[in-house]
Amino acid sequence: MPNSRGPQIPVVVLAGFLGSGKTTLLNHLLHRSGGSRIGAVVNDFGSIEIDAMAVAGALGDSTVSLGNGCLCCAVDASELDTYLAKLAAPGAGIDVIVIEASGLAEPQELVRMVLASEQPEIMYGGLVEVVDAAEFDDTRARHPEIDRHLALADLVVVNKLDRAPDADRVLGLVHELTEGAVLPATYGRVDPEFLFDCRPGEERVGQLTFDDLHGHDDGSAHLHSGYDTLSFVSDAPLDPRALMGFLDGRPEGLYRIKGYVDFGAHDPGNRYAVHAVGRFLRFRPEPWPPGAEHLTQLVLIGTGIDADALGKELDACRGAAADDEQAMWGVLRYVPGSEDEPGTP
Repeated sequence: MPNSRGPQIPVVVLAGFLGSGKTTLLNHLLHRSGGSRIGAVVNDFGSIEIDAMAVAGALGDSTVSLGNGCLCCAVDASELDTYLAKLAAPGAGIDVIVIEASGLAEPQELVRMVLASEQPEIMYGGLVEVVDAAEFDDTRARHPEIDRHLALADLVVVNKLDRAPDADRVLGLVHELTEGAVLPATYGRVDPEFLFDCRPGEERVGQLTFDDLHGHDDGSAHLHSGYDTLSFVSDAPLDPRALMGFLDGRPEGLYRIKGYVDFGAHDPGNRYAVHAVGRFLRFRPEPWPPGAEHLTQLVLIGTGIDADALGKELDACRGAAADDEQAMWGVLRYVPGSEDEPGTP
């Protein structure tokens, strides 16, 4: 089994063409983060760092601004690693790092650079692509590579839907172009919980918890109002093969999964934190807190999902077979740095 490690800081790549609303979304995340501290690498194309100035008031010294061109082509991996090391230092108190790419950046190269990082304190947290719904057709005509970018994305935020006369058509087209989850938005208003986890063990204004996800009397106070949620708790261990079958076949509208999984005798000393955004998936083993009840606790968030059906599918994952030595291989593929990791296809 892999050695358990301390929590790692997720690095989320935020990409999208010029004018899609990336900075608006980032600013929204900063002001809605509650007690979670966000570090940002803001990469402007050109010498005037307008985007950096736009977020500087919210970030202060947590901002790393790169004004010497497109991050993916003008800054090498070792230089990015220096900035990531600064933000990931324990004294910085950062919970998540967001790289806001230039509108001319190549997302695949940014992802490659994060994955190549030598900083053990960080982990890749997924690619979020922002598109302008009102200008989507024109953007595709000017930048046909957007189809490839969407195919790479774990989550696509379709922004400015209020300004698109044919919003449903645009959403449908984006669904066709990506295997990731598709999240509609206006003014970049995306709940931070849809992209990253909160700091463990703390309640913060504006964040979702296991309790408040399961129904609200007044949904108007929450950004996730109108989205479908499912809270799943099991006091029986889950079968790793069955759970991976569930995760591999998760429906298109299910764009967020978080929580902890108990795999019982397969790794009795650890629970597995699970983090999924769109098709991005990571597990992290960590020791059970002293005296903690061994439970699986999961929260699922999506649109147009059948919560009852998903609950039944998770129920069917209960009961782990202890004599199957290879049962955990599917899970370990998604544990960064696992010594037993058999490899990802």
